Amino acid sequence: MIDERAAWGILFLPLASFFIISFIVRPLLNQYRQISGYLAILSIGSAFILSLWALSSTVSGLDTDSWSPHTWLSIGDLEITLGIMLDPLTSIMLVVITGVSLAVQVYSQGYMKGDPGYSRYFAYMSLFTASMLGLVLAKNIIQLYAFWELVGLCSYLLIGFWYQRPSAVNAAKKAFIVTRIGDFGFLLAILYLFLNRGVFLGLELNPFWIPDINEIAKIGGLASDVVTWVALGLFAGAIGKSAQFPLHVWLPDAMEGPTPVSALIHAATMVVAGVFLVARFFDLFHASHTAMDTVALIGGITAIFAATMGLVMHDIKKVLAYSTVSQLGFMMLALGVGAYGAAIFHLFNHAFFKALLFLGSGSVNHATGTFDMRYMGGLRKHMPLTYGTFLIGALSIAGIFPLSGFWSKDEILLGVSEKGGFLGNLLFWLALIAAFMTAFYIFRVLFMTFHGEFRGGADADPNPPPGEHHVHLAESPMIMWLPMAILAIPSVISGFLANPISNIWGLGLVPNHWFSEYLYPSQHAAVFDIKIALGSLLVAMAGIGLAYLMYYSKSISSDKLVTPIRPLYEIIYNKYYFDNVYEGIFIKKVFYEGIAKSIDWIDKNIIDRVGEILGFIGRNLGKPISALETGQVQLYGGVISFGIVLILILLVI
Repeated sequence: MIDERAAWGILFLPLASFFIISFIVRPLLNQYRQISGYLAILSIGSAFILSLWALSSTVSGLDTDSWSPHTWLSIGDLEITLGIMLDPLTSIMLVVITGVSLAVQVYSQGYMKGDPGYSRYFAYMSLFTASMLGLVLAKNIIQLYAFWELVGLCSYLLIGFWYQRPSAVNAAKKAFIVTRIGDFGFLLAILYLFLNRGVFLGLELNPFWIPDINEIAKIGGLASDVVTWVALGLFAGAIGKSAQFPLHVWLPDAMEGPTPVSALIHAATMVVAGVFLVARFFDLFHASHTAMDTVALIGGITAIFAATMGLVMHDIKKVLAYSTVSQLGFMMLALGVGAYGAAIFHLFNHAFFKALLFLGSGSVNHATGTFDMRYMGGLRKHMPLTYGTFLIGALSIAGIFPLSGFWSKDEILLGVSEKGGFLGNLLFWLALIAAFMTAFYIFRVLFMTFHGEFRGGADADPNPPPGEHHVHLAESPMIMWLPMAILAIPSVISGFLANPISNIWGLGLVPNHWFSEYLYPSQHAAVFDIKIALGSLLVAMAGIGLAYLMYYSKSISSDKLVTPIRPLYEIIYNKYYFDNVYEGIFIKKVFYEGIAKSIDWIDKNIIDRVGEILGFIGRNLGKPISALETGQVQLYGGVISFGIVLILILLVI
């Protein structure tokens, strides 16, 4: 069984790496900057080993309630404490975060080689990993919120890592500001909990202790409106971090950071934090029908909404970015319909194949010097290892049997189908259509990038990414393709690890889903449905088939297919004009020309005028009195005498 000190070590090892690189290696040993990468790999690798130990301990029934919390702040009857929550959800997240981060750090050794910000990069990556680990380990909502904001700061630093580029700086600011909007809702939820803390304290429960919050919601100790408002506030934070509709606009622009950063953000850190938050407070959400329906509806809309944009993008990383938004929508949808195990199962599987796909896009860029798929093609014969691993990731995300994505996506569809009613049926069809689009756009990427003839790369791209570009059609070095090969393994088998086949029934495979029972023992996992499984598989095959006809055999012309719906295509290609609306209307019209100018007028014409009047009074009030200060003793004596006489007259009267 893992002990408390080892559990804290999972957090402090990457944190120590950050401090050592920042304050020792970078300023004092910069000529040996490769040490930074080794330190990051060593610390995160050690945290990964401890995470596996933590997972085995929770599987064996580890009880962490005996671990003493540490008092941070005590005010009257309110005590804010810090502690570790090492339950099945945390254990799964720890393995995902450290495992994917370790692969990304190894890959980064090759990708960032020669970059002048090499040490700074690994310092930021260590802090980013530590922040996410602190978030999932937190047992107190204040503690969780602190790491939540630290994750946002790290994403800002890494998205804007190449700060010499205006586009990177703008993308970093956009990500930071948009996610702050959601985080304001999170903060309001915490404040609302504080205002209603009497409900907790009356039952001798800590108002910020996460198990207490879930417990009191489960037993019905909170008023329904309190549950709903707290849950919706938390979900606002999750919408921002997980780039759900309508706060999805920051994630595609986040591609300005180095590609390994994109892999980590999309697979195991920032964006999955929102899904984790809803899962962590699942009992609270489950106590409110309004909150659950809101999560399901936003998730379903996001899944299909983002998938449509993935259909038309030419930048390989932006296709993968919209794919992430869509897959996160699937996870939120599953949580909203109560399929807790399916949501976390998909998060677990998605981490591996999405990291694999992003690292594959970086490998392709390493060879072609561009991210624009229109100038790629024919890379299969030059990069067979990258092609093979990318193909595995594509098949997995498309939901092809027996890869991992098939199992988790099938369980989500099954969970949605069991909801029933108008909303359940609507969400099921939205999810099924999104699954078709997923298979289509990911194989569109595969065929445009790896098949056909090479179309010139950065040499032919009129708008290549900033920086130097060299087209060299060859496989990436082993330090880059080896992590992809390792990530390909769980992309194939993780579905079986979490969902072992126990027997065969009829024509279908009946899984013994211990994963859901391990995560949430009180929730019974849905029984495998052969009809839904075959239906989702056929839908995925149809999407792949259409992509094959349009981008491989070219028997269907994409231009002819688009021409009748050109106006709709333009709307989707321009991302439904959300950026135009947010920046052109809300930022420029409402905030700048409306609110900002109004505040400026108030500042100049009211606040400044009041200040000037008070200053005038202060400057001139003493002038009449100063006239009496002449320095003539006889005048002072006369005034004193006059005063004495005046006092005597008043006394007599």
